[in-house]
Amino acid sequence: MIDKKKIIDRFISYIKIDTQSDPESKTTPSTEKQWDLARKLAEELAEMGMEEVSIDENAYVMASLPANVSHQVPVIGFISHFDTSPDFNATNINPQIIEDYDGKDIVLNKEHDIVLSSEYFDDLKQYKGQTLITTDGTSLLSADDKAGITEIMTAMQYLLEHPEIPHGKIRVGFTPDEEIGRGAHKFDVKKFGAEWAYTMDGSQIGELEFENFNAAKAVISVRGKGVHPGYAKDKMINSQYIAVDFINSLPRLETPEHTEDRQGFFHLSDMKGAVEETILEYIIRDHDLNQFEARKQMMQDLASEICSQYNSDCIAVEITDQYFNMREKIEPVMHIVNLAEKAMEAVNVKPLLKPIRGGTDGAQLSYMGLPCPNIFAGGHNFHGKYEYVPVESMQKATEVIVKLAELTSEEFKENDL
Repeated sequence: MIDKKKIIDRFISYIKIDTQSDPESKTTPSTEKQWDLARKLAEELAEMGMEEVSIDENAYVMASLPANVSHQVPVIGFISHFDTSPDFNATNINPQIIEDYDGKDIVLNKEHDIVLSSEYFDDLKQYKGQTLITTDGTSLLSADDKAGITEIMTAMQYLLEHPEIPHGKIRVGFTPDEEIGRGAHKFDVKKFGAEWAYTMDGSQIGELEFENFNAAKAVISVRGKGVHPGYAKDKMINSQYIAVDFINSLPRLETPEHTEDRQGFFHLSDMKGAVEETILEYIIRDHDLNQFEARKQMMQDLASEICSQYNSDCIAVEITDQYFNMREKIEPVMHIVNLAEKAMEAVNVKPLLKPIRGGTDGAQLSYMGLPCPNIFAGGHNFHGKYEYVPVESMQKATEVIVKLAELTSEEFKENDL
């Protein structure tokens, strides 16, 4: 059994280090403070006895657990990111530990009347009787993805302390800047040297994911003409009104708040406007590649239509692909997903196969030649003050890693016979 107190202590030691990434930065990592945790992880890996410990010029951390069996076993890997989302305050995280959770509302911050409601966040009810770690309402928790890091580190230490558990060579990797879409950009797949890997970056216990959104970012620049409002008749063109036309012409119910499962969407993530110019920023998401391409074309066609109405080039659309659905790369090697299912069942976790309504480093890594399904890390309500993680879920995720190492060794020993 994985020690509960060690999990809690390790997790809290990581979340106390501010590692928030910055989408406006051009460096890797995007913030200097990410180095603090990267260096700590490298030091801890070396201290616990891991081999080939390295930290490169971009703060990517890697290490190896040598095989303890004589037969040939594919090298597998486990990966998590150490940066924290820029969406909410991540400084001075002050976690609260709720022992033997009673299934009711949790007051995160009495002074500001911030409550983690078990009615609104009904996933809470499945963790009655367990130990929860929550925020104090003033920050996020950064279980995304320091829970994953905790689980990988704890599993490696457990395997080192229990050499009777057979396993092949295991590689671990920790990355910066996943939250801003760059986590895999400078990941050295060749150096990592695994045949396949798993990101420990999912949410609730049991999640196992091998498909995700195709993703793109769209920047819509709307140009107008500024004229003194007192003399604007037939002269002024207000870019903000044109932008509103563009927004309202997209399918109103194809937005994040109206979609689920494999349904795609357009999400207006930011807008800044004045008479002369308005900038809209969208993200485009769809699991189906054809529908994804159709969404991008819809934006281009809509811009052309509005431009023709104004008889001018008043809208420019710039679309940049971000990542693609890893299902295409995982399906040819589905045994790696089947192994993860078997590992979960072996430690009494019910596998929940579901599509990711987002992306992980694993999506990009899969297209870089490292097939990489995603396994639960246990947290809920990421990127905000209502984030929490059940400690028992982190324990089970750690057990899944250990069991995956063992099952991979057993499967390939059988295949050799």
